[in-house]
Amino acid sequence: MTTSTSGALKPETPADMRAFYEENGYVIARQAIDPATVRNLTTDFDRVVQRLDSTGENANARWDYSTTDELDTARDTVIIHTHQIQKYSGVWARFCFDERFLDLTAQLLGQDIILHHSKLFLKPAGRGSPFPPHQDFGYFPSNAHTMLAAVVYLTPSDESNGCVRVWPGSHKLGPIADNQGGNKDVVARFPFADSVPAICQPGDILFFSYLTVHGSLANRGNQARKSVLFQMHAGDDSSDSGHPNSNLVLRGWNQHMTRERAACS
Repeated sequence: MTTSTSGALKPETPADMRAFYEENGYVIARQAIDPATVRNLTTDFDRVVQRLDSTGENANARWDYSTTDELDTARDTVIIHTHQIQKYSGVWARFCFDERFLDLTAQLLGQDIILHHSKLFLKPAGRGSPFPPHQDFGYFPSNAHTMLAAVVYLTPSDESNGCVRVWPGSHKLGPIADNQGGNKDVVARFPFADSVPAICQPGDILFFSYLTVHGSLANRGNQARKSVLFQMHAGDDSSDSGHPNSNLVLRGWNQHMTRERAACS
């Protein structure tokens, strides 16, 4: 292994990748997407944002917690967000089945890969909202806890524009009660000073377990942060949460699919 710009170890082989993920609860795949594909994805990312603006929908997903306000004393930040980007764009729908993307995901989940949902995040320059430390588990629990996020980066992401920060090894704690960002005890337990910044470039993919505590500080810099997050789980796992759930098989087989579940997904 070599050392990445974030100070974390950079896996160089599939075995390294899985071992690093199992130990730390996250891993970064560098230059996983070629520049031409990143440009195409960015074009449609921007089109989705324009669409959200034109419809007048409230696309600001800033968390209404006192813990958010404590990280953002001006209280003027926003985060532009929508679920299921593949329902807007054929370019993004096809990317869900990109073999390079799925080969990397398979190193962590195995050959049966199920898409739960996707999320577009635009953290605007100078006013991008922070996120307090939290786990994703509480929003869409899965039975075997294989659920992970894959964050596809379209722009540089570093400490100047509010990059994702992770607490390595926190996934080993298992589900934490009331872990969704508004719990001051959880926030106090995981100070940002103890976190690792996931510094990424366009084409990088950050994978992390939904049990890994993560968060981000505000974007007060001069560059927007554009990313799309895919939540996926293994084919022998399942989730019945009320959160948007596509139940889409990206590779292999969905071992828990039934006629009833297929009709309501």
